[in-house]
Amino acid sequence: MLYSNYMREIIGLKDVIVTSVERKDNQLNISIKMERKIHRCPCCNSSTDKIHDYRVQKIKDIASFGSYTILYLRKRRYVCPNCKKRFYEQISFLPRYHRITSRLVVNILDSLRTVHSIKHVAKAVNVSSTTATRIFDHINYTNRSLPRVLSMDEFKGNAGGEKFQCIITDPEHKKVLDVLPNRKAEDLYAYFLKYKDRHNVKYIVMDMSGPYRCLAKAVFPKAQIIADKYHVVRQVNWAFENVRKAEQKKFNEQRRKYFKRSRKVLLKRPETLTSDEADQVEAMLKISVKSKLVCKLPRSSNGS
Repeated sequence: MLYSNYMREIIGLKDVIVTSVERKDNQLNISIKMERKIHRCPCCNSSTDKIHDYRVQKIKDIASFGSYTILYLRKRRYVCPNCKKRFYEQISFLPRYHRITSRLVVNILDSLRTVHSIKHVAKAVNVSSTTATRIFDHINYTNRSLPRVLSMDEFKGNAGGEKFQCIITDPEHKKVLDVLPNRKAEDLYAYFLKYKDRHNVKYIVMDMSGPYRCLAKAVFPKAQIIADKYHVVRQVNWAFENVRKAEQKKFNEQRRKYFKRSRKVLLKRPETLTSDEADQVEAMLKISVKSKLVCKLPRSSNGS
């Protein structure tokens, strides 16, 4: 099928007339104008197609053919013959006061679903990080129900002047449910009290934080609390390191340095040790009986 206006079909914008196309470096400049139509006055609702004046508006659009795309829209301003009200023509792909197209906004929101920073996404679509952040802030997200398995943890951030934020996830389906602005117990308590289906939560996965455990017992009295493997293994490794450091202080300088440089070998799983590493571990554990007893902990934890 042949199109009467193939350029309009290529750029994919409705009621647009392409007047010129120019490529400059990695940027595609497309001059356009809208088809002239009868508009209704926003004040008196009278029909008019009388043009008062024009202005050229620069608009950022989604990338085309591997290049950033800039639209130069020759925008009409109509005048009402009855009330003399002046108003701009209606443009389906450009919301009022915007300088980027609606489909570019959709593209930015879709890109933010991936594991990339706002700065990376903004650079990819040729907008500032501030613009990308402002678009993201317009999303009104609300989680309406809680899953059977709930996970909560804190992470370091800078939202709202807080050093730490709290992330709520569904580990069973690998889904992020919400990100809370802080980790304060009173705010988390108020957040979870909004849900009427708290009794549906059977398991809560978290670190070994005392305040989190108290919160979970208060808000989810029927749920079983599970300490996640990462924090358990980390605590075991820290305990083993404390024993190793205490033991190696008893040795002479040469043997102390040998123990220090071999600490990673002691933490490896037995099945991953080479024959030389296995002999090395056996020799070190013969020297320290306490290390031999404690060494079984990180290995059994890492192997679980």
